[in-house]
Amino acid sequence: MQSPNLIDDSKSGSEILTQPLPLGRVLFNRIMTVLAFLFLALALLPLLAVLFEVLRRGLPNLSLEAFTALPAPPGITDQPNGFGNAIQGTLLMVGIASLLSVPVGIMAAVYISEFGRGTWLAAWIRFATNILSGVPSIVMGVFAYAVIVYTSKTFSAFAGSVALAVLMLPIVVRATEEALKLVPDSLRQAAVALGATQFQTTTQVVVATALPGIVTGVLLAVARAAGETAPLLFTALFTDQWTDGLFSPTASLSVLIFNFYNDPDPNRTELLWTASLLLVGLVLFTSVLSRVAARNPMAASRR
Repeated sequence: MQSPNLIDDSKSGSEILTQPLPLGRVLFNRIMTVLAFLFLALALLPLLAVLFEVLRRGLPNLSLEAFTALPAPPGITDQPNGFGNAIQGTLLMVGIASLLSVPVGIMAAVYISEFGRGTWLAAWIRFATNILSGVPSIVMGVFAYAVIVYTSKTFSAFAGSVALAVLMLPIVVRATEEALKLVPDSLRQAAVALGATQFQTTTQVVVATALPGIVTGVLLAVARAAGETAPLLFTALFTDQWTDGLFSPTASLSVLIFNFYNDPDPNRTELLWTASLLLVGLVLFTSVLSRVAARNPMAASRR
């Protein structure tokens, strides 16, 4: 018995493919598309609202004086008013924190991924990194206070740098480890086949190939550290003057915003919005830069 032909042979394949979809399916697709755009708009709404408010309040007072002058005393209107000391302190502490955390984080990730695969030490490092990434930032500040501020009897930029370095460390480790995992094993095998040692393979092939991903992790860690407030309240504190050195109280943009928010002086209120604009711009610039660096993580492998 011949089986029935389920497809009409009189219609060509192109005619079958170009037949209109059922009305219900078309309507469902359009509804889902509209909902997708709606949820996208809802996700972007908080960011756009923050950017709008910061630009609206901070942009009118943006000037060279704001970047180079010290905060004017409360009630004084005939003096330059700025947050140059906060910019100096932020760059100083984030820079020192990067010097402390980035080399350690990269070396730890290289050991986990390349030299210590399957060892108990690598497992413990990964476990400690995961725990450290979940610790609240204020706890890092209390830790730095107990270890450095309490023993030295003074708030300092160095204590703030240590607290920020501990916050940056797990971000650098995890980002570097993930970047190293993306490197194909074929590159490692090819380097070994050419006579390279494991150290040469790791440094000249694996790390070089994963460099865009590593840079992305470092930039994200820097953005995280630049916007932190709680650790610096316990460590660097704040000062209205220029930084005297690593072992003295130091201003920062985030703490300046925190301190000036409830200040009755309108000049300081205006100053905090300009500082907020600078801080948001710094974080956004760093985030965009990290995205550009991660756009083609395997570009180095083709060179």
